[in-house]
Amino acid sequence: MEVIKLNRSIFQRILGKPATELPENNDFWSFTDSKITIKLSEANGLSKPDGAVRLEGKGLPNRIILVHGKKDQYQAYDNKCTHMGRRVDPVPGTETVQCCSVNCATFNQKGEVIDGPTKKPLKTHPVTLENDKLIITLN
Repeated sequence: MEVIKLNRSIFQRILGKPATELPENNDFWSFTDSKITIKLSEANGLSKPDGAVRLEGKGLPNRIILVHGKKDQYQAYDNKCTHMGRRVDPVPGTETVQCCSVNCATFNQKGEVIDGPTKKPLKTHPVTLENDKLIITLN
């Protein structure tokens, strides 16, 4: 499998600046009882495939990134590369996510390593759709 790298400058990679920005408004999601509930109609970053939202704060035990995959499937990952701890971003058109640092560790939809120096997979979380709401169950 050919690994496509996100188009990022060396400075963005050295500084670990992710391509996926934090949402301006966090009102579209909540966290209770180990579950994140997302109002899909209000989550602008998820409106089309390859879109993503970063979820941070609100008492979450870890940073989360939620990615809109093909066929309206959604994947949730701990947003922490297993090599350097930096954030990950979806790579458009590839169904992969990639570390924002110089090493570009790359993972498939299941969080398995497909390229880069890390040997450990990303932690994934199940996502279900219920009445226009996505539910991420943290495990």
